[in-house]
Amino acid sequence: MASFKQLSILLFPLFLISLFKSSSAAGIAVYWGQNGGEGSLADACNTNNYQFVNIAFLSSFGNGQTPTLNLAGHCDAASNGCTKFSSEIQACQAKGIKVLLSLGGGAGSYSLSSSDDATQVANYLWNNFLGGSSTSRPLGDAVLDGIDFDIEAGGEHFDELAKALNGFSSQRKVYLSAAPQCPYPDAHLDSAISTGLFDYVWVQFYNNPQCQYSSGNTANLVNAWNQWTASQAKQVFLGVPANDAAAPSGGFIPSDVLISQVLPAIKGSAKYGGVMIWNRFFDGQSEYSNAIKVSV
Repeated sequence: MASFKQLSILLFPLFLISLFKSSSAAGIAVYWGQNGGEGSLADACNTNNYQFVNIAFLSSFGNGQTPTLNLAGHCDAASNGCTKFSSEIQACQAKGIKVLLSLGGGAGSYSLSSSDDATQVANYLWNNFLGGSSTSRPLGDAVLDGIDFDIEAGGEHFDELAKALNGFSSQRKVYLSAAPQCPYPDAHLDSAISTGLFDYVWVQFYNNPQCQYSSGNTANLVNAWNQWTASQAKQVFLGVPANDAAAPSGGFIPSDVLISQVLPAIKGSAKYGGVMIWNRFFDGQSEYSNAIKVSV
């Protein structure tokens, strides 16, 4: 009996370590929704390569606009055509994958005009995509895990949107993520990320020559990474393009270079969360996630 007790005492810290590791384990995030040729959401989740999928994008919202879900060639939200993805979202979640709705994007029409506007958008998101209820849920009855901020224009009142969304976490946890550009601080998301409410910050280390990888040079990327891990983000992910075509202004890191040079330089950070890939379509072409998943 005594030896069993001693064994229990020895094993308990190991159990705690494994518990901690699993709750903050590294993973791969991907954006899905911007190319009808990338396959279904279920196809993406069934690769078993991703721990997070951002559905992109809610491209219009705020400032009196009717919120608009734009999933490129996948479906027409205006005619309720995107509700078909409800069961696929639930199937992804059943596999332990977090599915978030991404706001904004590079070509959207969005802004927040006031604190009140931020509150109204938060209420809309809660009732139409999260744990609330509405007669017009664009993705059906599935309850998404959270909201991703891919804000590339404007920036005022997005801190208040984050706070309002976080307020709903008392009813059901709303995960918050953000996709800032790698120059620190981000021009559009700094005030939001500074709230300390963002669980995951996947930084875009591409289309930004001053802080991206280029022909053997990792120094600019690592310097920017160190600034981001000193921010209020809870976890920081390295955002990369899946191939050259995914990032017209550069930043593609060949998978062997990512594994041998970049990841060893950044994984030591306590805030390291993993890798974000733009996007599912390009990843399907290059199979980048297949090449890196055991190293992330």
